[in-house]
Amino acid sequence: MSNYDRNAPETLKLLESLFENQDFENILEIFRELHPADQAKLFYGLKSDQQEVLLEQMEIPEIADIFDELDDKQTVIAARNLPLPFLADIIDDMDPDEAADLLGDLSGQDVRKTISLMEEPEEVLPLLRYADETAGGRMTTDFLTLELEDSADSAIQYLRSTGLENDIPYYLFVVNKEKSLLGVIGLRELVCADPGQVISDIMESNVISVQAMQDQEEAAQVMKHYDLQALPVLNLQNQLVGVISHDDILDVLVDESTEDIYRLASVSDSALEPDSRLFLQLKGRLPWLLLNAITALLGSWVISNFGDLFVQVAVLAFFQSVVAAQGGNTASQNVAMIVRSLALGKVKPKQIIPILLRQILVGMFLGTMIGLIVGIGVGFWQANPYLGLVLGLALLGNMIVASIVGTLAPLILEFTGQDPALASSVLVTAITDIIGFLIFLSLARVFLPLIQQYI
Repeated sequence: MSNYDRNAPETLKLLESLFENQDFENILEIFRELHPADQAKLFYGLKSDQQEVLLEQMEIPEIADIFDELDDKQTVIAARNLPLPFLADIIDDMDPDEAADLLGDLSGQDVRKTISLMEEPEEVLPLLRYADETAGGRMTTDFLTLELEDSADSAIQYLRSTGLENDIPYYLFVVNKEKSLLGVIGLRELVCADPGQVISDIMESNVISVQAMQDQEEAAQVMKHYDLQALPVLNLQNQLVGVISHDDILDVLVDESTEDIYRLASVSDSALEPDSRLFLQLKGRLPWLLLNAITALLGSWVISNFGDLFVQVAVLAFFQSVVAAQGGNTASQNVAMIVRSLALGKVKPKQIIPILLRQILVGMFLGTMIGLIVGIGVGFWQANPYLGLVLGLALLGNMIVASIVGTLAPLILEFTGQDPALASSVLVTAITDIIGFLIFLSLARVFLPLIQQYI
């Protein structure tokens, strides 16, 4: 934990008192002693009116550094009441990718007016044409390029002239007159080369890249697989249009993980937070809860068809939930494993059948062990061996079904172009509950005369 994290509560209390006294000189001094990431965290902890007052006191480059570190939602909230000419100056000073994200979250009229007020909109405009969740939506246009005939010495001089503000300072990309990507060279290779060597002799021509319209998750997988610090992004004409940096790809991994966690928890909007507006909470959660209610009613309908059984053997009602719960848990385990493997690119089409057969075998072993333990236990507890037998067989059958459903559901969704995390607890648990009730009660009806002998 950093010093700031340890001292954050005390710092916020101190700022509260300084704001009350309008001691902006000390407030700014506190902020300027912190790293921009810590400034952003402290800024987000302030009240909205305090944020507005602070922004009025800060220099535009300082505000741009804070906005670069805030997440998209926080930046929009901080910027919403700023005058558009002031906001345009801030956006001019922000990293192009972060500036594009902020502009993309403004209303159409505000976007057009803000762009018209900017001094250097050309760095941001190309990024606005790409959706947020594409490689183009994650890239920056702030990178350095060289040409084949440049020398190592001239490249170093060029690098020095650009200063330290560049987003991608550790790689330089080699392009031709048409901006087609020809190679890449790292700082180490550049510094170690003879001053007179031409770039074409020392560059790496086998460059890993992605297309601008590819999904951001695919770009993240490419960067992870090849252990890249920066990933060039090409348009349909194979021209270099941007570069994704390693810190941006970390954001992608966080976003995708959050999305998968929310989907597995049956929340459709991965941007939801506990303090999100009521409408957004309802929109993100209500549809899945309604689906859950419908599937629960289907389960109740299955049970209603065996109503006479409960009249004759009331004890059956005590144990039907055991079968459903074990099936749901087994299926959820399979879903979690398959979704993770798909996210890491570990599952190929030719592996589906072997994976399915392996999981069926695992389900059989799990079902046999759980069925034996629970069946024998219930048989002794209720002094009814046939009730234990029915429960054990039902557990075995439902856990095999759960293994099949929990494996196939995310795989089917993946290969039909859907998010495999949609195979969430609502869908999978609903299927295993219904089938579990059906197996347990059908077996109970078959063994009913034998069960009744011990009642």
